[in-house]
Order: sequence, then C-alpha cells, then structure tokens
Amino acid sequence: MPNWFAYAVLALWPLVAVRLYRSKSVTEATLWTILGGHMFLPVGTQVDLPMIPPLGKESIPALVAFFGCRFIAGRRISFIGQRGWVLWLLLLFILGPFVTAELNSDAVFVGGHRLPPMEHYDALSAVINQLIVIMPFFLGRQLFRTEEDHALLFRALIVAGLFYSLLMLLEVRMSPQLHGWLYGYFPHGAHSFGQEKRFGGFRPVVFMGHGLLVAFFAAVTVIAATVFWQLKIKVREFSSAKVTYYLLLVLLLCKSVASILYGYVAFLLIKVTSFKTQLRIAKILVLIALLYPNMSIMNIFPHQTLMNWTESMSAERAESLGFRFENEDMLLNHARQRLFFGWGGWGRNRVHNEETGRDMTVTDGKWIITLGTFGWLGFIAEFGLLALPVFRAASVFKWVKTQQEKILLSAHALLVGFVMIDQLPNASLAPWLWLLAGALLGRTDAILNTTKRTDSVQFA
Repeated sequence: MPNWFAYAVLALWPLVAVRLYRSKSVTEATLWTILGGHMFLPVGTQVDLPMIPPLGKESIPALVAFFGCRFIAGRRISFIGQRGWVLWLLLLFILGPFVTAELNSDAVFVGGHRLPPMEHYDALSAVINQLIVIMPFFLGRQLFRTEEDHALLFRALIVAGLFYSLLMLLEVRMSPQLHGWLYGYFPHGAHSFGQEKRFGGFRPVVFMGHGLLVAFFAAVTVIAATVFWQLKIKVREFSSAKVTYYLLLVLLLCKSVASILYGYVAFLLIKVTSFKTQLRIAKILVLIALLYPNMSIMNIFPHQTLMNWTESMSAERAESLGFRFENEDMLLNHARQRLFFGWGGWGRNRVHNEETGRDMTVTDGKWIITLGTFGWLGFIAEFGLLALPVFRAASVFKWVKTQQEKILLSAHALLVGFVMIDQLPNASLAPWLWLLAGALLGRTDAILNTTKRTDSVQFA
C-alpha cells in the first residue's frame, strides 16, 4: 500500500507544474512537467474519481501540462483542428474505444467466472481516457516547432539522463530500493522483485516501475547525447563525447538486452551512417511494428530464428522470449474472435482457463494489449499516430537546409522508430514518449509550412 507521501507527491505535482510554467518557457515547462512526472511520480498510486480514469502517474502530468499551457501560458491546444491522416487517426483513436464498449455489452462466462459487460459508462470513460492519453502528442506537435525547440528537447533528455543515472547506479549497487524507501512499496509487487535480478546483479527500477522502462529511458538518453556529439555542443561544461560514453556505460549496467541493442545500434547509426540511411532504417523499424500483427497471424515472422539467435547468447533469455511468443499466440487467437474493435476492458482481452476461469496469459507487448482491447482499428489508430511523424520526417527532409537540422531530424525519426519497435516485446509507451513523437510531427509541420510559404512568395 502507498504511504501518505506517495499521495502527497501526486497532489503537489500540479503546484510543481505551476511553478515551471511561471518561470520557464511554455515549451520547457511542458517538457519537464511530463518527463519529470515519468521520472519521479509513484507507480500505481491513484485517486479514483467517478467517470474519469484514475488520476496517477500516467494522467496527472498530461492533464496539468495541458491546463498549464492553456491557462498559465495562454496557448490554445487544438485536437480537432487537424487535417488529413492526423484527423482520421485521431478520430479513430478517440471514438474507436466508444464503439468497442458498445459492442461488448455481453457478459463473458468462463470456468464459472463472470467477466462483466461493457456499459455506456465505460464507453464515455474510455473516450475521456483516450483524450488524456493523446494530450502529450498534441502538446508536442503544437509547441515544438523551431530548430531551437528541437535542440532543447534533446538537451533536456541528456540532463534528465545524467541526473537519473546517479539514482540508477545507486540501485545497481544496492538493488531496487528507492521506490520502497520513499513511497512505501515495491512498484510491481514484492513477488516480482526477482525479475530485476540479471547477470549476477540488479537492474535499476528507480521510480519508473520496471527495469525495462528504466533501460529504455537510458537508451533514449544515449541517442540524445550522441546527437549533441554530432552537433559538437557541450552539455554544460562537459564534452558531449564523454557524456555519451558515460551514458552508454550506464545503459549497459541496466542489463536489458533489447534496450542495450537499441542504444548501441542507434549510437553507431548516428555516428557512421548518412542521414538518408538513418531515415530509411527508421521507416523499416516503423513498418516492422505496423506489420507485425499481420505477420504473426500469417506465421511469416521469423519467431523461431529469433529464438535460436537469442539462445546462442543466453538460454535464460531464449526461454523468456519463448514464453512471450507463446502468450502472444494465445492472445492473438483470442483477439481474432473480435478482430476489428476488440474485447474491451475488465480483463476480457485475456485468455482464461475454461475449467477454472484462471487467467492463463501475460500481456507484455503494447501491440497485443491494444489489439486485444480495441481491436485491429484501435491498433491502426495508435500505431498510425506514432508512425506518421517518421514518414513525414522522411518526406520533408529534402527541404531541410542546415546540417544541424538534418542531424536532429534524422536522429529523432530513428528514436521514434525504436519507440515503436519496443512496443512489440514491451509496453513502454508513456506520456513522455507520446510527447517525443508529437514533437517530431510538430517540427516536420513547421518545415513543410515554411517551404509552402517560400514557394508561394517565389510564385508570386
């Protein structure tokens, strides 16, 4: 159970945001409100109010950032005033869960247990929840418009990584204790503490809820530091090269194979390949994420090859990967029964034992959670909104003039590509990652608008 301090921190976060919006630019305040919430707010501590989704680590930063922009900074954040693919994907993202709830008004009986039906109340609550989830995306799109905003985003990630690395190294040495010391409980259950044991030591958890989330955060900060190295910009008085090497070491100590691969591969791509190669690989990563459900249904994704390769490095990791694939297969077969709009909430998207009613599955990947809950159309909406900035970055790249902007744009697209790939084995999609994706779309919008204005002037 959370202690009083956990609830106090949640209650005080809006005051922290007010202070940020009154002392910093709206862009920087929004960034630290959302990123800081992910870094420090307690995991699983929530205030459950009628109709709206529970207020906690995921929702409070997004809401207070939105209200800070609107009522303190005076910036109007538009959702519906979009056009093209963004508008259609947004409508599908927000209204699709409403349809899902209305189509799942039947109770499900399995093994003597009853899974409740979705009601009109659940339909309205789902729409509100989707609006809160997508807020950081549109905050990023409308606030991060200039090259300076783009650089600010990467600088903030580096500073956050350097500060958080101290807490991470403490837990590597002492085991994951900070969340328990400060908030009174281990974030994902005392029985799960053993999950953080890796290679004779521990993975840091800090205040993010799981070692995998911390490792992915570390990978993102490595990408940001590598960008500054390419730009030859110092981080305070520190050389960006030294900062990058330090963060690469911290990432290694996180002991998460997937995130280590993301970080080290991205580092090499940014350092030694061309901008076009980085954009091409970013698009390939996005396409793999988009097509993965179809490839799994058609049995053409090389699951066995991937397991064999993993087994050559670690039998334990191969066993864990095989367990994930088995669960994916069960969940996918269940999802196909209500393929277009999904099963909705209340655990209806999971597979239960026909005799006992016991939940038999573990949902690791964000893609299978979304597909099972909101169906194929929900998956298209969510992953389509993430994919759109990458394709847009590739399309506007030919109009980018400066070397600095080329470095920022190609690396940012690569970063979002790795965000999408990580949603296949994990469910790491959090408000700060929605913000990063939205910021990429916002910058590409600005480049496109500038190009159109220039062309109009020349034509005139």
